[in-house]
Amino acid sequence: MDNKLNVDKLARFYNLQEMKREIEQELGELKKEFNKAFDELVGENQTGEFIRDGYQLKRQIRKTEKFDEERTVRRLEELRMEDLIEIVRRPDKAKIKAAIELGLLRADQLEDLVVRQYSKVLIAKRV
Repeated sequence: MDNKLNVDKLARFYNLQEMKREIEQELGELKKEFNKAFDELVGENQTGEFIRDGYQLKRQIRKTEKFDEERTVRRLEELRMEDLIEIVRRPDKAKIKAAIELGLLRADQLEDLVVRQYSKVLIAKRV
């Protein structure tokens, strides 16, 4: 395994991570600047296009809408439209943990129902 994790590869990984951070920061600043320019040129939340010296910059607007869940449920209840309210049944992790701690439930009774997900994270830094 040592030959697969050599110093040159580790240094390259570290340097690429640093470059990625710098690039992402600069891209974020440029995007902010371009969006501000489009806001001034065509209006806020409006599509636009800019062409100059063989480059094209186009802004598209994607709109998403969703209901404010708490307020919408309240309003539907006021309107007596309970049929339009979804009732979601899901395990309450805090109550399950409390029931196990109180001895009302054994952890092994639910062990085969636990779904575990793993994420691999690599962190490189100079030491």
